Amino acid sequence: MSEQASLIERTVKQVTAILGEADVYARTGRTRPDIGAVPEGATIASLIEHTLLDAEATAREIEMLCYQAKEYGFATVCVNSVYVPLARELLKDSDVRVCTVVGFPFGATLPQIKRYAAQEAIKNGAQEVDMVLHIGALKARDIVALHEDISDIAEVCHAQDPEVTCKVIIETALLTDTEKIIACQIARMAGIDFVKTSTGYNTGGATANDISLMREVVGAGVGVKASGGIDSLDDAKDLINSGANRIGTSHGVAIAMEERTIESAEKKEQDN
Repeated sequence: MSEQASLIERTVKQVTAILGEADVYARTGRTRPDIGAVPEGATIASLIEHTLLDAEATAREIEMLCYQAKEYGFATVCVNSVYVPLARELLKDSDVRVCTVVGFPFGATLPQIKRYAAQEAIKNGAQEVDMVLHIGALKARDIVALHEDISDIAEVCHAQDPEVTCKVIIETALLTDTEKIIACQIARMAGIDFVKTSTGYNTGGATANDISLMREVVGAGVGVKASGGIDSLDDAKDLINSGANRIGTSHGVAIAMEERTIESAEKKEQDN
């Protein structure tokens, strides 16, 4: 057994034992064996969450974001909650889903506020909710509080609409490998749909090593979203090959255009 596999096994057992002793269990959860997979024949563009979370983002920029998402066939647009109604209206006749964030970007928000924010976002049309876990609780190894923090949001999302997807941002750049494993295992046990690397507002973003570790912990039944610092098609491919099945980036158009250029060149070569 590798050193990493041994660390995962020990840490998962410890987390499971602590939650079991506290008699704490997920209040929600569903069996979706395909949620962690890349669909057969999927393009990179179809896995992208086209993201604009800047404080200075305007309604006009959100309109352009939605137009681009439809044009390039992205999976979602990810916007701050104030723009959820606008995005949902603009995307209502498309397959592009509307994603928003809760407890963003620090995670240090009262649980009841996170819960209310998720409820209101879903009422306003959000189909995916990315919540930032309480990083301080993770650092303090407050396993039960962290489980409750995450399970609250999973319960809200799944109860309000069975089609709503819930993701947990663990902010890998701030964590040790042990803390990453703890966060992913708690998220899995809390009934979450996806674990996600980063907010993009801290010291680092997604890495292939982190994605590989996260995938090994959560298995095939949970999605893994890579976000933060993904600027090129090669970046996206590397992360997908490492186990990601969603890519959060503000560089979606450039990546999609690069992919289309390569596909066009390959088709031209085949035709010749």
